[in-house]
Amino acid sequence: MKAVRIFPGAEGGTLKLVDVPTPVPAAGQILVRVRASGLNRGEINIVKRAREGHPLPAGVEFAGEVAAVGAEVSGWGAGDRVIGHGNGGQAEYVLADPLALIRVPGTLPWVQAAALPNVLITAHDALITNGQLKPGETVLVNAASSGIGLAAIQIARAMGAGMVIATSRSAAKVEQLRQLGIEHVIDISRQDQLEAVMKLTGNRGVDIVIDSVGGTVFETNLQCLAVKGRLVNIGRLGSSTAAINLELLWLRRLKLIGVTFRTRTEAERLACVQACANDLVPHLNAGRLSLPIDRSYPLEDIAQAHAYMETDQHIGKIVLTVDQASA
Repeated sequence: MKAVRIFPGAEGGTLKLVDVPTPVPAAGQILVRVRASGLNRGEINIVKRAREGHPLPAGVEFAGEVAAVGAEVSGWGAGDRVIGHGNGGQAEYVLADPLALIRVPGTLPWVQAAALPNVLITAHDALITNGQLKPGETVLVNAASSGIGLAAIQIARAMGAGMVIATSRSAAKVEQLRQLGIEHVIDISRQDQLEAVMKLTGNRGVDIVIDSVGGTVFETNLQCLAVKGRLVNIGRLGSSTAAINLELLWLRRLKLIGVTFRTRTEAERLACVQACANDLVPHLNAGRLSLPIDRSYPLEDIAQAHAYMETDQHIGKIVLTVDQASA
């Protein structure tokens, strides 16, 4: 089968499409025929950090059909349509734990399906599991045009949030966000985030901040939180360091929460997938969760897809099609 591998080098890794044996599912595993795979910003850094060692599989999410099941697997059969979370999804076939898979409706095109698993699982873990969103609460989402940002906004709405506020530092992306039906968007390149948030919330502040930016907006994010507010940090697009006003932390009884898959056990990762599925599959089946696709590329053009992602011009997801005819 064809698969993307990251070949380490002295100045960082190189992406190559190579021929490798098609895997065979062992007991407790499912083999998925991949139709499309989403691209995520973290994968850019994985390639850049690959300086030594053996070639690495590429991709953390995929959409496709069950091709075969191993012994001790029940409830799944050939042809079942799934999205999944796990390494090696940028290939014609991938092995997966059944708990890493989520069923998707037959009406969902592969490209749209492949855009969902990583961002839905990550945003659900941040907003629901860690942020503990309650119906009616107000949510602020930084870097809202990203896949995770858009997913967080849709999950917040689906799970009963009150006002959802989005931020971006690009006027063009602000306009695109408004065209997507997001009412409250702050252009932080032109507007003061704190002032805008306080105006929208009647000087109360927001209950939850979903932060993918980090240090450059961290202090402002804290100031935007209401009493007993929660800041959940997913990424550090702006900076990985920040100053914290401990008086503000203390007086407002704030919670600062960091989330990542890097330090989770396999059992914890699978629990995140299942928690996401339990809450969101009804909304997925009802068509309430979808992401805009900025561009799609055939799998063999993965280097071009990475290069385009690094321009930071996209809104929504970039997707790799493994079987172009069926995408």
